[in-house]
Amino acid sequence: MTLSAPVELPGMSQAGPEEKNITKLIVAVSIGNALEWFDISSYGYFAVYVSKAFFPNSDATVSLLLTFGTFGLAFLVRPIGGVLLGAYADRYGRKASLMISIVMMTFGTLSIAIMPTYETIGILAPIAVLVARLVQGFSAGGEFGSSTAFLVEHRPGRRGFVASWQFASQGLSALLSSVLGVGLTLWMAPADMSAWGWRIPFLFGVLIGPVGIYIRNHLEDATAPPATEHGTPVREVFLRQKLRVLLGIGALSIATAVNYLVVFMPTYVVKTLGLPPIVGFQATLAGALAVTLLTPIAGSVSDRIGRTAHMIAVNLVLLVSIVPAFLLLTRNPTPMVIIGAVLWLSTLKALYIGPLAALMSELLPASTRATGLGLGYNIGVTLFGGMGPAIMTWLGTIAFIGDLSPAWYLTLVGFVSLSALITVRRTSAASHTA
Repeated sequence: MTLSAPVELPGMSQAGPEEKNITKLIVAVSIGNALEWFDISSYGYFAVYVSKAFFPNSDATVSLLLTFGTFGLAFLVRPIGGVLLGAYADRYGRKASLMISIVMMTFGTLSIAIMPTYETIGILAPIAVLVARLVQGFSAGGEFGSSTAFLVEHRPGRRGFVASWQFASQGLSALLSSVLGVGLTLWMAPADMSAWGWRIPFLFGVLIGPVGIYIRNHLEDATAPPATEHGTPVREVFLRQKLRVLLGIGALSIATAVNYLVVFMPTYVVKTLGLPPIVGFQATLAGALAVTLLTPIAGSVSDRIGRTAHMIAVNLVLLVSIVPAFLLLTRNPTPMVIIGAVLWLSTLKALYIGPLAALMSELLPASTRATGLGLGYNIGVTLFGGMGPAIMTWLGTIAFIGDLSPAWYLTLVGFVSLSALITVRRTSAASHTA
């Protein structure tokens, strides 16, 4: 099957906004994505404390599995949010969908920040946390598709660069979470961190929401296409664009797996390597800095040399690096080795995800772009990312895998992405994706 190049609909602006407006667009559209990932990274980074507050158990591993299981369950509703909010964006405009998602995300984050613990309200605590995570999952599901469509349609000549900020904003969010993690663990006694200190990052995240709502409310959305002529966007995606969506999922898989490995790292450092929590936060801080700085550069480079050539090369380097990095890490678990390994993996992830959002958007026509992106992105994140920490925790209990569970998990997923990229390169007739 040959993938033809997506065709922009009549009336879509090809000139894009003036350069002075690019920064405003990127900030306004990416801030919701930043809020989403700030909450995700905070939940993952502070999982040791969250597990004690909401999922207490005499077995610490069981407590963590419950915490990460709830983390993963929230991702199951993301494809639903991606389809429903994506279809809403394709019919009524990108801005309308983006406003809904950021409001829901803000309320979900607030709920976790002020939620009473298990000790206070018993079984209602973990149930309420799960409900809050489901609300966040649904709203986050519609965020990527609508915001990516908005960016690439406002700047079609620089899709790689503008769309890369979707992932650069994730790096910035992880950077903020890591800074808070380092600062709080240095400043607070362990007992205070367990009692209430872990709530501070979530309360900080709540402050981002109103700012994002205000900025987005003042955006002008002039590029939203009409619904497809062949039926609803959802029907069109499921009947005619399944291969496009599947290839997007495959291309995404290794990036999201690495991302959630980094989210898992503070827990891995404490529970598997037996080191202080600050070591994990320092490692994620270094990795987040690399993602924030390098992702836009990689996106801009892909505008010049093509998406797949760039991404296949990075994927191959990642595949040959994963197992050696973890062998070094597990056999020499010193702070510098751990920080270096996470920094290396994060650097490769940044170089890989720079072109990723643009590649996924270019696989789909404008009339169903938000729907298809929302569906593909969230299925990929759910399968290969959201359940990743729980899978790695479980794999770590198997004797012959043990400490190397993250390495073997990433290697398998890396081959999935490589196969998808090769297929895109061979079947696509679009010069900007080959």
